[in-house]
Amino acid sequence: MAVNTADTSRQKIRARIRRQRRQLNDSERAACAWQLAMHAGKDRLVQNSQHIAVYLPADGEIDPQPLMQQLWAQGKTLYLPVLVTFPAPRLWFTAYAPGDRLVANRFGIAEPARTHYRRIKPMGLDLVMAPLVAFDLGGDRLGMGGGYYDRTFGFLNKRKYWRKPELMGLAYELQRQKHIQPEPWDVKLSAVATEAAVYHCQ
Repeated sequence: MAVNTADTSRQKIRARIRRQRRQLNDSERAACAWQLAMHAGKDRLVQNSQHIAVYLPADGEIDPQPLMQQLWAQGKTLYLPVLVTFPAPRLWFTAYAPGDRLVANRFGIAEPARTHYRRIKPMGLDLVMAPLVAFDLGGDRLGMGGGYYDRTFGFLNKRKYWRKPELMGLAYELQRQKHIQPEPWDVKLSAVATEAAVYHCQ
């Protein structure tokens, strides 16, 4: 069987970056999370959005919770992803506020207890802050490999003009790559926020 060199390269990037970000200590993680919040909280994509999807960190991902505190203080409505597998693996989004009950999904990631009346369709969001493993300045994102965000927001690839929601990746600066070879189904990011800056993608 022929080796898929593109997949191998993506797998190598995933392994290297996941290892590097897990090596950060608690004080480094906390400092980066606060610095990211300072940059992203003032960005025009955030300021122009009311319904914003966020995430709770896992596997060494940068922590958006300092940013979430800012967004709540600004009166934004925040949503967390809920993993569903039927009819196809994808994400739903449920409104989330401090103190709401969380449960662990099958990957051990905390998500809101399923309250259907608080759910929003992906196209009803203004902005999605997405976790990632690696990114480049062209807006290409390498995730964990499950494809949940790409399947959920794949409808954006069919649009030429009106892009809603916008996707903003959240990451450590160490996750930035010179180039990531995209797959046909990948959904591009509009921007990426790190502890160093907010990059608006070309």
